[in-house]
Amino acid sequence: MKSILLLSAAALFLSACEITQPVAVIGPKGEIFKGSATASLAEGGKFSATNGKITCAGTYDALSSSLTVSFPVICTDGRKGLGTATRDASGVTGSGTIKMNDGSDWTFVFGPVANNF
Repeated sequence: MKSILLLSAAALFLSACEITQPVAVIGPKGEIFKGSATASLAEGGKFSATNGKITCAGTYDALSSSLTVSFPVICTDGRKGLGTATRDASGVTGSGTIKMNDGSDWTFVFGPVANNF
């Protein structure tokens, strides 16, 4: 019983340790997708952005100590891509690119600067 309570307390603590930042993704024709990225000790990293019609989302290694991370992107219109983000030293702001399977290149920013879009 004691171990179940300890595990439950640990799960609650880990689930509470997360950071969410705004994301803005800019498509090749200037189309803007807005959303958020969440880094969690318990669940890793996930992001989602939408333009109101299409949503693109994925997961990433939020616990990586590298300033550069790569991640898959899947959109509701069937497009897929591979993104690369470069984080600043804090790990919660930065920018990057996404190469989509239709040949298009997208850019994005995350952190407070994304609120400017």
